[in-house]
This record gives sequence, structure tokens and C-alpha cells, in this order.
Amino acid sequence: METLFFYILGTVALAAAIGVLAFRRVFYSAVALIICLTAVAGLYLLLNAPFMAAVQIIVYAGAIMVLFLFVIMLLDPFSGAIHPDKLRGLRVIGPLLGILGLIAIFPALRAYDLGMAPRSPQALTGDTSSVELLAETLFNHYLLPFEVTSVLILVAIIGVVVLAKREKQDGHGH
Repeated sequence: METLFFYILGTVALAAAIGVLAFRRVFYSAVALIICLTAVAGLYLLLNAPFMAAVQIIVYAGAIMVLFLFVIMLLDPFSGAIHPDKLRGLRVIGPLLGILGLIAIFPALRAYDLGMAPRSPQALTGDTSSVELLAETLFNHYLLPFEVTSVLILVAIIGVVVLAKREKQDGHGH
């Protein structure tokens, strides 16, 4: 049965990898890459490596590909022309939503006690090989720093895309 799953996942991964190169639209190539990375995570599960499978899904198929798709859709490759006033309404709504987000996060930041979190997973039990222990440590003791980091990365990506589009619209880009 394991051999059958290996051949199925291997075929899916190979077909999706070929699709990444064969598709003409960048969006479809990105979706094919997500499928390929997910199939590789399945292969890791067959090798009894659940941590590597989880990392494959969370880091590659999840975070990086979502960011790729976010940038692809933000740059709008399906549109023939760039509309300069496309984001005019967001210039008012964006700062207001940012201020509301800070107001909503402030109580959580004040309630977060830096002294309560252990400094390493070894401080909990001494065993660092368990995926369950790693997940428990990350999502119970370090949830706020984890979420703040993800928001910071998202804001940085949005800033880079906005600056790149502005430079391209001004005619200074190459």
C-alpha cells in the first residue's frame, strides 16, 4: 500500500512540477507549485518524517506560496493596463484600519507577560524531538511573538510592492 501511495504522490509531484514550467500564466504556475510542494509533504509522511511534512506545508506550501500569490494578485497580471487611481480609496481606509488594528492589539500586548514564557523547549520537558511538543511550545507560550512576526512580514511585503509599483509608475524602474 505504501508503494502505491509513493507512486501516486510522485506522479502528482512530477506532473505539478512540469505544470509549473508549462503554464503560460504565472498564477497557474504558482498553483501548480503549491500542488507539487503538498505532494512532496505527502512523500515526507511516507518516510515517517511528520515534522518535515509539517514544515513543508506550513513554510513552503503555506507561507511562501501565499505570499507569492498575494504579490501576483496585487500586481494584477490579468489586467492589460495599470490604473493609477486604483488604490485611491485605500489611502484613507488603510491608515484608519492600521490605527484600529493597533488599538485592538494593545490590550493583548499589555497582557502578555514576557517572564511567563520558557526560554527554550528543553525548559518544558527536556525532549526536543516531538512535533507535538514543538507545536505546544510555539502556540501556547510564543503565540504573540509568532503572530506579530507574521504581521510584520506581511506589512514589509506590502510596503515593497507599493514602493516597486510607485517606482514603475514614475518611470524610474527598469
